[in-house]
Amino acid sequence: MLHKSLEALEMTGIMAWQILWALSLGFLISSIVEAVVSKAQLSKLLPDSSPKTILKATALGAASSSCSYAATALARTLFRKGADFIACMAFQFASTNLVVELSVLLCVLLGWQFMAAEFVGGPIMIALLVVLLRATLRPRIVEAARAHANRGLAGRMEGHAAMNMSLHEGTFWQKLTSRRGITATSHYYWMDWYSLVPDVALGLLISGVLAAFVPSSFWQAFFLAGHPVLTRIWGPLIGPLVAVLSFVCSVGNVPLAAVLWNGGISFGGVISFLFADLLILPILNIYRKYYGLKVASLLAVTFYLAMAGAALLVEALFSALHLIPAHHQLAIMNASITWNYTSILNLIFLVLSALLLIRFLRTGGPAMLREMGNAPANPNAAPHSCCEPEPVHSCCHTEPVPASTHSCCHDEPAPPPPPSHCCH
Repeated sequence: MLHKSLEALEMTGIMAWQILWALSLGFLISSIVEAVVSKAQLSKLLPDSSPKTILKATALGAASSSCSYAATALARTLFRKGADFIACMAFQFASTNLVVELSVLLCVLLGWQFMAAEFVGGPIMIALLVVLLRATLRPRIVEAARAHANRGLAGRMEGHAAMNMSLHEGTFWQKLTSRRGITATSHYYWMDWYSLVPDVALGLLISGVLAAFVPSSFWQAFFLAGHPVLTRIWGPLIGPLVAVLSFVCSVGNVPLAAVLWNGGISFGGVISFLFADLLILPILNIYRKYYGLKVASLLAVTFYLAMAGAALLVEALFSALHLIPAHHQLAIMNASITWNYTSILNLIFLVLSALLLIRFLRTGGPAMLREMGNAPANPNAAPHSCCEPEPVHSCCHTEPVPASTHSCCHDEPAPPPPPSHCCH
């Protein structure tokens, strides 16, 4: 027992070291995109569920954070602001399944075929979801969901969903290299680490435990590995159900997917498992809080059908194109920490992360993190921007006036405003 426990911890540590640079690279690219792509008027861009709007929702979702809790919170916020419910769900799906950090991690841990399958299957899944929701949602159900959403029951990462630190003026390069752009990038970068580390750590730990304690024979029997035809059908159907019980979402389920692939689950089974990060039990409970039990149950069923259906189609497509890799023991399962390209890349990204951390700490980052779990009082209020001063009350005005306060867009706090004399 002790030997197996130590083996599980060793496997957890090795996998964490192997994926460190990939996670850092993914978070960095995602942070840059979020810093330069404004989402301030996002709800106005999603007025209906037309194909054009769904394409916009998918593209904007892919440019957002990969945190599943933040994605569900932002989707609810957009819905409360008047966005179409189906478009919000498409945005939510894209936010967790088409983001760059997931792609980088899949390529490193499982191979480029899985990364390609995620990008091919994601739009298919969103299209299936739109069709299913159009067939099942009625106006009265949507209005009931909106009424329940307007109650403002808190889920997780509500403050994260309300934040908008993106820049609005200048070219891409001007935004990226400006002081404000570097600050916004550092804030998004460490916000992603803060919000996703618990899931990544849990995913790595569960993966290490499963790899150490569960024999391959169990997985092969469970996934019907000895039946070439049945396993291609069974894998996509069972994958989301395994994800439901894993309690791991976002990029944290990629190490688990590697363990399942090692155990014999089909190619489509891995894809459906990855798709199902929005079906884990804590998030199902958040749907209940946000939209009510009836709508949450409807979402659970339609999400499952879209995920399993898309995975079945991906399995068939990649099989026809001979793109499904042969089952073999993944290198990461037998890896060790040595001086190689992984170690060099890890050191490079650790230095880069330290530089971004210094910027983050000097520009109000810790205060921003404390806001992430708070629910915004008014969903129609302007989203939080670390680059805009907050208004303060003056007894000489009936309306708030701008304050000269600390902004995270500057290295040092701005000078305090002159003392108030209450009109004297």
